[in-house]
This record gives sequence, C-alpha cells and structure tokens, in this order.
Amino acid sequence: MEQIWLFCVLLVFVASLVNAEVHFHEFIVNVCHRHGIRQMRNPWADGPEYITQCPIKPGGSYTYRFNIEEQEGTLWWHAHSRWLRATVYGALIIRPPLSSPHYPFPVLPKREFTLLLGEWWDRNPMDVLNLAQFTGAAPNVSDAFTINGQPGDFYRCSSRETLRFLVGSGETVLLRVINSALNQELFFGVANHKLTVVAADASYTKPFTTNVIMLGPGQTTDVLLTADQPPAHYYMAAHAYNSANAPFDNTTTTAILQYKDAPCVTSKSQAGAIPAQLPGFNDTATAAAFTAQMKSPSKVEVPLEIEEDLFFTVGLGLFNCPTPNTQRCQGPNGTRFTASINNVSFVFPKRNSIMQAYYQGTPAGVFTTDFPPVPPTTFDYTGNVSRGLWQPTRGTKAYKLKYKSKVQVILQDTSIVTTENHPMHLHGYEFYVVGTGIGNFNANKDTPSFNLIDPPRRNTIGTPPGGWIAIRFVADNPGVWLMHCHLDSHIFWGLAMVFLVENGEGHLQSVQSPPLDLPQC
Repeated sequence: MEQIWLFCVLLVFVASLVNAEVHFHEFIVNVCHRHGIRQMRNPWADGPEYITQCPIKPGGSYTYRFNIEEQEGTLWWHAHSRWLRATVYGALIIRPPLSSPHYPFPVLPKREFTLLLGEWWDRNPMDVLNLAQFTGAAPNVSDAFTINGQPGDFYRCSSRETLRFLVGSGETVLLRVINSALNQELFFGVANHKLTVVAADASYTKPFTTNVIMLGPGQTTDVLLTADQPPAHYYMAAHAYNSANAPFDNTTTTAILQYKDAPCVTSKSQAGAIPAQLPGFNDTATAAAFTAQMKSPSKVEVPLEIEEDLFFTVGLGLFNCPTPNTQRCQGPNGTRFTASINNVSFVFPKRNSIMQAYYQGTPAGVFTTDFPPVPPTTFDYTGNVSRGLWQPTRGTKAYKLKYKSKVQVILQDTSIVTTENHPMHLHGYEFYVVGTGIGNFNANKDTPSFNLIDPPRRNTIGTPPGGWIAIRFVADNPGVWLMHCHLDSHIFWGLAMVFLVENGEGHLQSVQSPPLDLPQC
C-alpha cells in the first residue's frame, strides 16, 4: 500500500511520484479524479465536483491524499468539471510491488509505451459545451483524435509531429492504451501486428490475441505486441466506433511503430508507413466480439446471494419546450436533449457537494435518497417506445446501500432517441461483468447464462447498443459514489446517479474525517 499526495492547484503544478511508481502531470484544473482508484473510506479524494467536493476556487489549492491498495496496472487521472477533461488528463501507472516485480504475462516485455487516445476541437471545448447547453442541441463533434496529444499524418499541418515508437526486431513490447477521449468509443490497431490483451482497467485478464481493440472513454487496455514483421514503419491508428444514429468525428489519428533497422524514409511519412486496417465505424459485431473475450485469469469471488437487485435503464431523452424551435430549443423537433437513468435526469447540486451534505447531516435542498431501484414504468426498452416516455424528470437522487451488501445492477440500454453503447463508470469500486445480451433483459432466461466463475473485473463497461449488461459488486466502500456515462455529452444531459454506501461498524468500516483543506462551497 502506498500513500499518495496529489496537489491540485489552480496553477501549473508537476507531480512525479517515483517511489510510489505513479507518474503523471497536473495542469490547470479545479477538481481532478483518479479514474479507477478505489479510494477506500476516502471519498474526499475522489474528485467529481459537487459529488464529493466543491470546486477549488481561483487561486486556491487542495491536496488529494489517498492510498493505493491491492491495485496495479494502467489507470489515468482527469479533470471532473464540465468539459475540462478534454485537455486535462494523464496516465496513472501502478507497477507491481518490489517484492514481486514481474508481470504475470506469457512473455515479459522488453519495454513499454503508454498511448493516451484523445479528442481535439479547433475551438475552446468549453465554448462547444456552452453552446450546446444554450441551444439544447447536440454539441459539435471534435475535429481530430490524438495519440499522446498528436493527431498524426492524416490531418493538415500535423504530420511533422507524428509520434514514432522505436522497437527492435523480435522484441515484445507492452502498450498501455487509454481512451481519454471526451465523447467517443475508439477502435485501435497496429498495421500487420497481432495484439495480445493481458489487462483491462488495471485488472489482469486471460491473455487472448486480436487484430483490434475497442475502448470506451475511461477504459484502459494493456496489450503485448511482438515485432515479428519485416523491418519497416507501421501505422498505429485509432478511429471512432459509432454505435448511435448520430453525427461523429470520422477522422483517424496515427502514430508510427518504427523498427530500429527499418529503411529510412526521406519523403512525407505516410508514403513509407504501412496502413492499419480498422473495422468500419459502426461495426458493433467486432466491438461486441472483442469485449466478450475478456475474462479474469482464474476463478474469482463473485457475489452469489444478491441482496440489492437493481435494474437501471440508461439512455437519452428529449425535454419538450413550451415554445418549440426557439434559440433555446434546437434539438429534434424543437426540443432539448436530455439523458437519464430510470427516468431520472441527474442534476448536479450547486449549494454543497452531496458527500459534504451527507457527512454534515444537511441533505435538505442538496439531494434526496429516493432514486428508484427499477424504472417507474415497464416498457419495451429496445422496441418502438411511446413518445410519452421520452421525457424524464429532473432530480438529484441517491440510492442507499448498506455496508457490505451484495449488489447486482442490470444496465439496460433503451431505444429512446437512439440505441447506443454507453460506457458506464462507477466511482470508488471495481465490479465483475457477469453477463450481457441484446434486447430486453429477461431474468428467468438470461440469469442462468451468467459467468460466475471468471468474469472480467472492470471499472467502466459499455452497454451493448440495444442490449444490457449485468454487473455485481460488494458495497464495501462507504461514502458517496457517482455512477455515470463516460461520454461527457451525456453526463451533462443527466445520465448519472449516486450510490450512498452507509458506514459499517467501527472506524475501519466508516468514512474517514474530511481533510482540513477540503474546498468549501
């Protein structure tokens, strides 16, 4: 267990924690979240604004102090305020302990590279968000994707900065791939090379080989690549996986895997690099087949006797306007876009954070604890849904869980507006993905097919478009924890909810006291 101190200041600050084997850089931001770190008994260090803390005021500072317990692998950190994470993010690598420094991989890598897949707008992303919030329409799509901040060869004026990663012939390297894009699932592959998946979301997996991987925003995947091709320059590429009936950025970002003994290329780089073959933008079959191969390396302890059996519909919606087609109502047919879980469109509080209000015993006017465990109305979730069900209610609602309760959540996509893959992230927890399917979840038919032996452990998982996913976890981390879609255009529409996990017995089963420098509203 390592104790980490992270300073998050409204000034440029650089943190490099060599002894803890956690290396990252912090830039201008008013709240920051360590995505995937469990933060045991310490929601104060989790970071989402108005959930576990109030924003850091201009000129102020807040030191995030937290422990890393029994976790290793690839995670990341990012801003958790509006759209600031479009450019404020970085890798968070937890290496094996010195007592057992080797990876449990079939082949040990000679070297490793971290690849942060990002998204870029030619204008201020906050202006893009503000315009969408004003009009009620969907935000403009990005202008480029990036690998470690560089778009690559297929964009104007960027080929001179295309990144190159050098490998020796016969070497095996570890690629730590992180989807830090704001609003887009991504396919990633390397020309003419197989990828062996060995971990996802900082949990080891049964190794399997694939030509392409798919990551939703927030997800990480570790792959081994062996340089077993003729010495040359090979494109590493990523482009959109678009599961919705909606506009998207159809560009491709690239970097180059360059063999050290490859012939020199003197002309423009794309003339000498071998192209990568990626699936079609809407290739749901490939995305689903990839995800289905994920399994834990061995038998795991999955909760069996479920005490909280929850069914959450997740999807988009539309708010009707008193006067359609005005400047404030430019969504479909003169409406405003929204999103919800179980017909509740989440509203972030402004007076106080939910965690602070809960700890202080002053929830009134901040949040309520009546989040519904099932949809208020049963309907054909993936069929032709009546327009009367397209408009959710607004609220700041939490669902209470008793300490150590065994929880199952079915996340059911809906066809309201469009079916879509929603990458759902649960703060403060990892969970087992025990089942998935297309259409409406049927407990009698689908539960017997659950994998209760070696399901993968994740912190972010996508709902299949027009389908469902089943997750299980033990509520052993007291505090207030956000669950939300990691497409940031959806979270500001309201595709989120909060779990309030009650304290257990005694100090070691209770939320620790808030730090003295916790920002106040």
